[in-house]
Amino acid sequence: MEKARSAHTFWIKQICEETLSSAIARGTGISGRSPQLLEKKMNKGEAVIAFASDGRWAGFAFISVWENGSYVSNSGLIVAPEFRHTGLAKKIKTKIFELSRKLYPDARIFSLTSGLAVMKMNHELGFEPVTFSELTSDETFWESCKSCVNCPILMSKGRKNCLCTAMLYDPKLNKNK
Repeated sequence: MEKARSAHTFWIKQICEETLSSAIARGTGISGRSPQLLEKKMNKGEAVIAFASDGRWAGFAFISVWENGSYVSNSGLIVAPEFRHTGLAKKIKTKIFELSRKLYPDARIFSLTSGLAVMKMNHELGFEPVTFSELTSDETFWESCKSCVNCPILMSKGRKNCLCTAMLYDPKLNKNK
């Protein structure tokens, strides 16, 4: 596992396809990620990518920065089907969290998820469940939710809640971690 870079853009199509098919198979919401966005994240070093020992792509996650670095989101965690249930997701989640802390040490880090496994991983890293009002107010972030199947629920609730659970890591409250 390593910080993604421009040499890894070869894998973007497979990452996008697996993210979409995984969301459809589970019937869960996930905001769409364009290949251009993932390429930008890789080129900026704001992503983590994992490979099997034989060189096959195994997993991915990226970070996004909001409100001039006040907030960072950990997003796009995906593991290829043949590597699921191996502990790889937890390793990627930990690595993307560490990268977020290194690049943006004072930022509040958030994650939206409808999956229990991700909630557990977030909790182990020091994230706490919060209301959506504690997340970024950046309109660009909320625009990205429009590609999620649950967006009508989010909008009907005035962006106050959704089927996703919002979780936040505040470095000011976790000085010892």
